[in-house]
Amino acid sequence: MKTNLTLIGMPGAGKSTIGIILAKNMGFGFIDTDVLIQINQQKTLQEIIDESDHINLRHIEENELLKLNIQRHIIATGGSVVYSDKVMKHLTRISTIIYLDVTFENIKKRIHDFETRGIAKAKNQTFEELYIERNALYEKYAEVKIDCNFLNQDELAEKIGSLV
Repeated sequence: MKTNLTLIGMPGAGKSTIGIILAKNMGFGFIDTDVLIQINQQKTLQEIIDESDHINLRHIEENELLKLNIQRHIIATGGSVVYSDKVMKHLTRISTIIYLDVTFENIKKRIHDFETRGIAKAKNQTFEELYIERNALYEKYAEVKIDCNFLNQDELAEKIGSLV
């Protein structure tokens, strides 16, 4: 039985913030996989990218997430988790996948550090190109899609909690 919820979506969609509220409301544990990677690698995501590349960061992310064996947790993933079919199958086995859908315009308003945030993207890829590329993958893997454009974080957490 699936006892976890996994939040997927673009950087700036609110996965970590909503995840913390949701975990508190439901009495679940909370894991931010970006923080998990940084703890285990002893580096920021941007340092990993700067020292190697975005593909290496995705590989590290895949390895960390495949190790997850938890119950009753909210999992806030990095935005690039959807590039690994293996990880997404694993997360689908252990959790319900919830896509936090935010328009490109709203994401742009929230993200001001695109070049230094540690986003796993190709060197010359624009934020809009990344959004379009990932959006298709989020749609592919989502079991539940939540429109996050018109509700505040508490309202979103309440809405997600009522759906599952």
